[in-house]
Amino acid sequence: MSEKKMTSSRRHALKSLILTIAAKWLDEEKAADIAAKEEYMTEHCTKPSMSGDQAALMETCKKLHALLDKLDEERYDLASKVGKADKEIEDLNIKVVDLRGVKKPALRKVRMSADAMLKALLGSKHSVNMDLRANLKQVKKEVKEEPQEAAGDWRKNVEDKADRKKMFEAT
Repeated sequence: MSEKKMTSSRRHALKSLILTIAAKWLDEEKAADIAAKEEYMTEHCTKPSMSGDQAALMETCKKLHALLDKLDEERYDLASKVGKADKEIEDLNIKVVDLRGVKKPALRKVRMSADAMLKALLGSKHSVNMDLRANLKQVKKEVKEEPQEAAGDWRKNVEDKADRKKMFEAT
């Protein structure tokens, strides 16, 4: 037989029930942690007796200061060990990434002028102008003057050639 699907209202009801139970467990766990801390403090840290003369109180204060100094040294040592371990972990992670290889992202085609590209490569300090024509030398064109006779009246040339033709025919 096919399994029946759960309705959304039933699913939400069960979800809210699970969340309330989990919240209750978290509250109980917090209360148990607080009770354990208080029990540890009463067991290990007895209240100092304030009765007695000033010399006894000064001795108690000196003992407490010595204990605090010892605890601070231990805390500092542990913090330095943790810092070294964190640095070593970070170095190992970097080595793992290096060994695995960095995936290079796909390059996108970017429309950029040559001026903008050089400015991006060289930085904003260098002002580069890619107007290549500005760097070229200016050359003045020499105009060749043709003899005016050749560009003269064409009728005259035709008449001259006709005269020559007659010369050859006459002989």
